[in-house]
Amino acid sequence: MINLNANVNSVLPSANADFTGVAAREAADVGQKPDFTNTVKAIEKYISEVDELQQSSDMSIKDLLAGKNEDITSVVSAVAKADISFKLLVGIRNKLIEAYKQTMNMQI
Repeated sequence: MINLNANVNSVLPSANADFTGVAAREAADVGQKPDFTNTVKAIEKYISEVDELQQSSDMSIKDLLAGKNEDITSVVSAVAKADISFKLLVGIRNKLIEAYKQTMNMQI
């Protein structure tokens, strides 16, 4: 049975959407000053986690179609996790593009 009251955080990848905070925490762990490279590394980590969810979703669909897996609930769950994480990634990308455009329109 599908749990409709599932926690959204359990569906999303473990990377935090606040990339600046993630980069600052990672830099503090290593003893470095937070900078843009740490933020980029956090974004790359999140993108790779979203890609892994997409690939596992594809494999579960293929297994269902091949008859290796008969549990459709787990397939639907994997597809939903991949879908939600991808939508979150696209939303973050849109916010980054919007911030870039606002920065470029600033008067110096």
